Amino acid sequence: QVQLVESGGGLVQAGGSLRLSCAASGTIFRINAMGWYRQAPGKQRELVAVISSGGSADYADSVKGRFTISRDSAKNTVYLQMNSLKPEDTAVYYCNAGILRTDWRSLEVWGQGTLVTVSS
Repeated sequence: QVQLVESGGGLVQAGGSLRLSCAASGTIFRINAMGWYRQAPGKQRELVAVISSGGSADYADSVKGRFTISRDSAKNTVYLQMNSLKPEDTAVYYCNAGILRTDWRSLEVWGQGTLVTVSS
């Protein structure tokens, strides 16, 4: 079994910062790309940021310059540092990872989501 557990969401005022964490655990041989997605009420889930196993990162235009994705491979953890938050960043944030299990089965795994609310 493999699971992703997110933490760090909450309520913050506009202009503030939050740091999300997502830790993978289970029968993991290798983790490939890891990413963060978000889904606001009434909207489709969208990609926020993704980071490759080599550390290359890419961002949605709406968060470039404000959010930073990073990973600690030794801890099987990905982070999302969110600065200069805006009310439109309010959403449930989901962690995602491409994982190769020890039985050589490849999976795309999702976390349970963590709510970020930005007040104006």
